[in-house]
Amino acid sequence: MQTVATIGVYPWTLERFLAALRDARVELVVDVRQRRGVRGREYSWANAQRLRVALAGAAIRYSHHNELAPTTELRRLQYGEDERLGAGKRARTQLAAEFIARYRREILDQADLDPLIAELQRARTSALLCVERDPEACHRSLVAARLTDEYGVSVVNLLPMC
Repeated sequence: MQTVATIGVYPWTLERFLAALRDARVELVVDVRQRRGVRGREYSWANAQRLRVALAGAAIRYSHHNELAPTTELRRLQYGEDERLGAGKRARTQLAAEFIARYRREILDQADLDPLIAELQRARTSALLCVERDPEACHRSLVAARLTDEYGVSVVNLLPMC
């Protein structure tokens, strides 16, 4: 059975992020972000170009699957729910029900996942990457669930020790 990890950017340092990937034997990072930049100096390592260089230095391949990123409209919907709940993006613990339903319908149901699966199968372990710390607060958990349901992959969430 194929193993897919999920990992966010927050609150890792680059060194701990790479160590977590190495410990999980990740050979491929699949970036599912629409905008591949992260605000804040402490997370500048996660900007796409810097991340690619760091991953290459750790002998980990990088792939971007923009087709799995939520649209700007969907992100705004989630930000509205975050604001209503008084939770910032870095403090979010779950996704809005409307975001989940629309992401599944508008993104996952429309996506051809076969090329992604073929790419994942060329690695012992892969990791879906986005920014949020908790998978339940991020669309990567929805991608992982779909991969489990349709392709039988095993999912493990890589979380920082705080």
